[in-house]
Amino acid sequence: MARIISLAVILGLVAVFGLLSLRVMSSFLLPLLLAAMLVVIFGPLHRWLRDRFTWSDWVAAVATTVFVLVLVFVPLVLLVVRAGGDAVTMLRSPGGLKLDQAVLDGLIASVNDATGFHVTSEEVNGELRRLAEDWIGPIAAGAPVKMVKLIIGLVVTIFSFFYFLADGRRMLAAVTRLIPLDAHYQWQLLEEFEEVSRAVVSSTLLAAIVQAILAGIGFYVAGLKGVFLLTLLTFFGALVPFVGAASVWGTASLYLLFFVKDTWAAVGLAAWGLLVVSTIDNVIKPIVLHGQSKLHPLLALLSVLGGVGALGPIGIFVGPIAVAFLQAALTMLQVELDTLSRDTPGDGAGPGGENRVRTAVAQTAVERVKSS
Repeated sequence: MARIISLAVILGLVAVFGLLSLRVMSSFLLPLLLAAMLVVIFGPLHRWLRDRFTWSDWVAAVATTVFVLVLVFVPLVLLVVRAGGDAVTMLRSPGGLKLDQAVLDGLIASVNDATGFHVTSEEVNGELRRLAEDWIGPIAAGAPVKMVKLIIGLVVTIFSFFYFLADGRRMLAAVTRLIPLDAHYQWQLLEEFEEVSRAVVSSTLLAAIVQAILAGIGFYVAGLKGVFLLTLLTFFGALVPFVGAASVWGTASLYLLFFVKDTWAAVGLAAWGLLVVSTIDNVIKPIVLHGQSKLHPLLALLSVLGGVGALGPIGIFVGPIAVAFLQAALTMLQVELDTLSRDTPGDGAGPGGENRVRTAVAQTAVERVKSS
């Protein structure tokens, strides 16, 4: 009886402090998840450096981290510099982004004729100023805080990536000992996480690249200046759920309509963006997720859209992983139910044989974890 009470108290402590730890670490879940996914992607490089040059895990982790930082930040700086040059060129071009009063008055007159309203340019300017104060003001005021959080998130991601590489084997071995689940099942979940992580990252990047290229073609055909800048903005916009490439090609279409006053180019770009650029995202992601993981294309699409809707940007990663883990858990349940239904002893069957099979598989899984 005392042991049961002690076990109940321990379970209560685990639940209480587990929830408290989750609350404390909740703001770092996305950086930690991104770091784990980076480990999945660049883990083979770390192991190659460790085995090829007989380096320790820590030295190989330093080299891998530096390589990733150079691989990401150097091209990013070059792209930003090139895009900044295009932005300066657009701003210095004749007419720039200015909408003169005559164009504004003509636009307001057209709206009044079509709707029967009697709106003046002063009312429009006042409403625009009010919207700017109500919307842009809070965004500008909160920008420093968002920037600080972004920097902290990047730092946490980089350091977590390094420590996952350097000390990942010991961390993984400790976690596998603490979780009350057969080792081969734990390894199966790790394999699911690895497959889905690669699939999510590759599908997201591939979809963003394809959308940016298609949008760039549309910008070029529409005669817009700064095509490279707009294409780069489309790429980054496509990486953000619910913002997407539409935020760029939609703005460019409005620019063509109201500033350049080229109706056909505006309509053509909007149609191209709606029917091709933004639609291709819902085609590429399910195909890549299905090809690199065990998710059905419909489940892959719903897991991404539903994950983003329920959890925000982090849902693009958590959604497919959660569905893949559910599939794995159902498979485990089916195996256990089949095992319980066996009542005929034999080679690998029955209680004793089943335990021997479990022990052998568990030892194999532990060895695979230690060698990773």
